[in-house]
Amino acid sequence: MFKSLSLKVIIFGFIFTFFSSFGQSFFLGLFNSSIRDTLSITQGQFGSIYATATLLSSFLLIWVGKKIDDINIFKFAFFVTLLLSFSCFFFSKISSITFLFVAIFLMRFSGQGMMSHTATTTISRYFTRSRGKALSTAWFGLSTAEFVLPVLIIYLLTILTWQSIWISISFLVIIFLPITSFFLARNLNFDSREETKENEFKEKDIKQWKRIEVIKDYRFYIVCLNMLAMPWIATGVFVYQSFITEAKDWGTFIIAQSFMVYSILSVITLLVSGFLIDKFTSRKLLIFMNIPLMFSTLVLILFDTTITSFIFLGLIGVSNGLANVLGSSTWAEIYGVKHIGSIKALTGALMVFSTAFGTALFGFLIDQGYSIEQIALVSFLYILASTILLFFSRNKLNPEYI
Repeated sequence: MFKSLSLKVIIFGFIFTFFSSFGQSFFLGLFNSSIRDTLSITQGQFGSIYATATLLSSFLLIWVGKKIDDINIFKFAFFVTLLLSFSCFFFSKISSITFLFVAIFLMRFSGQGMMSHTATTTISRYFTRSRGKALSTAWFGLSTAEFVLPVLIIYLLTILTWQSIWISISFLVIIFLPITSFFLARNLNFDSREETKENEFKEKDIKQWKRIEVIKDYRFYIVCLNMLAMPWIATGVFVYQSFITEAKDWGTFIIAQSFMVYSILSVITLLVSGFLIDKFTSRKLLIFMNIPLMFSTLVLILFDTTITSFIFLGLIGVSNGLANVLGSSTWAEIYGVKHIGSIKALTGALMVFSTAFGTALFGFLIDQGYSIEQIALVSFLYILASTILLFFSRNKLNPEYI
């Protein structure tokens, strides 16, 4: 299905999305209780620190992320690798609230921000005809991490200190990623493209939007309202998974096992959505992205049994699979790929900002005594409103041609 260089680009994306998991909320949330016990802080305090650090990382991503349009991809990836390794090592040294803030900032910026930005920008730019399948295959990296890591980390926490786990991760990153980047990405540059014939003229004829033009386009904000639903709601769920399990009386290992269902359905959705995007375009599939997420909030509102955990996270997994691919391919379809690094730096920053918003909102509502059902209702109403707005604007999302 993919030629030699194309396959290398996909493997590169797979590895970088896998390693982005160390800065993702589902992973950091696994250490929530351990860190709070170490520092003697509340859920709300942890959430406020997490949100503020995440917010700061989103602003930095806007500036640093655009540099991928000007720097050799291998050099850019090497810089990101060094930053991630240092961030993991620093995370192991948390001993105060100040250190916690800096550590979360570094992990959110280097992991969730720069690692995933490097992977998806490279693939979005390189592929044209097979962009959907390529992105969906690469995002298997994160889904694989979501399947393996929760159960693995919960087990390791029973035999190791959380600090030693992070030191091990730091060494893994600095040893493994530079080697794989050298073999997979050293020949890539800004002009590297998938070999294609039938759609070549179409890609060239699409208007190539600059970031300043995108900011002035009303369609950008309508799409963003829908794109940002998954990050802020899922982040709230992942960071406060211990609160949800206690409120529902599910048990620690139940939520970890549910992540496997979440991951499996993410993978299945990724595989299907990749082919559907290449056949129907991202613009037509966008309206369906948050429907499973909306049903997951209803499940959380209406049911309490243990099986609910699997259904709840399974539905989130379906939306996650759609969002991962659509979140990259939609912008390339509408605005072209010439300035895609700059545009994705902005959208990536907004995504990170939304995770900060979700963390802060969930933490605030929890400390104010709101139940998880009431928080789920707030999430449901947001999804409903943004989906309705997108429905009435869906025919306006076509690209402009020169």
